[in-house]
Amino acid sequence: MTTRTLPDHGTTARAYGSPGYRPPCKCEPCNVARRRHHKHARVRRQLGRSPFTNPDTARAHLQELHKTMSWKTLEAATGVPIGGLVLLYSGRRTKIRNETHAKIMAVTAPTRGDRGQYLDVTGSMRRVQALSAIGHSYSAMAEATGSARNRILSIANGRQPTIRRDLAERIDAAYQQLAFMPPPANKFTNRTRNFARANGWRDPQWWEDYGHIDDPDFNPATADRELGRDELAELRREEIEHLAKFGHNPDQIHTRLGGEVSISTVRAIYREWATGTRRNRHPDTEQELAA
Repeated sequence: MTTRTLPDHGTTARAYGSPGYRPPCKCEPCNVARRRHHKHARVRRQLGRSPFTNPDTARAHLQELHKTMSWKTLEAATGVPIGGLVLLYSGRRTKIRNETHAKIMAVTAPTRGDRGQYLDVTGSMRRVQALSAIGHSYSAMAEATGSARNRILSIANGRQPTIRRDLAERIDAAYQQLAFMPPPANKFTNRTRNFARANGWRDPQWWEDYGHIDDPDFNPATADRELGRDELAELRREEIEHLAKFGHNPDQIHTRLGGEVSISTVRAIYREWATGTRRNRHPDTEQELAA
C-alpha cells in the first residue's frame, strides 16, 4: 500500500488538515499559514473578488494538453491531482479556484507527445486491417513494429479501445513501409487476405482515396456509393497505374486486385502507363473495368 506524503509545514494543506485523514497542524509555521489564508479571504470578500473562476478556458486548455500529455504527466506539470483534472476535463466542474486555473494555464504542450499516453486505437486498428487486406501477415507486422503477434491480432480485431502512443507510432511507421510493398506469396499471405476480405477490411489504396483513417467518427461502411460505369472504370485504371508507380509488376497488381480485372487488361493498362500513351477506349476493356 502506498503511503501518502504529508504536505510541508507552513502550507494551508498541512495547516487545515484533511477530514478523516489527518488533523490540522498547530505548529507555528502552520498557524502563520492559516492566519495568512484568513486574511487573504477577508480582503477578497471586502473587494468583491471570488476565489473561484469559470472553468471553460482552463478546460479547453486541458483538453488540448491531453492530446499529447498523459494524466500522470499533467498531474506532475500542474500540481493538481488526477481526480480533479479528470472532473474538469469531463465538464463536471462548474467552477475552479483561481490558483488551479493559473496552474493549468501555465503548462505548455510539448512538441512530442508522451510515449506512454493512451490514444484511441481507431487509426492503428485500420492500418493493421489495411495491411492484412493486402496479405501482410500478423507475424510480419509484429516484426515490423517490434510488438507481439497476439497484440497485433488484438488490435486488428478491435479488442482494445486504446493503444499507447509509442506502439501507435511504430504501427504507423510499419504502415508507411509496408502499405505499397507486396507481401511474399505463401499460404499465410492468402489466408490473411481472405480473412480481411471476409471481414470487409479496406486496403491502403482505399484509405488513400477516401482518407479519414484516424477519424473515429468516419464510418467506412457509409463512404462507399454506387459508382457509374465510367467512374468505376476510371477508378480501377487509376488504381492499376498507382500500383505501377510503386514498382508492382502486372502479375502483382492482378493479385492485389483480387482477380477483379483480367491479367490481359492489367497488362494493357500497365503498358499504357509505362509508355505514356493511352489507347482509345476499347469497349471490352472498359466494360471489364466497370464490371
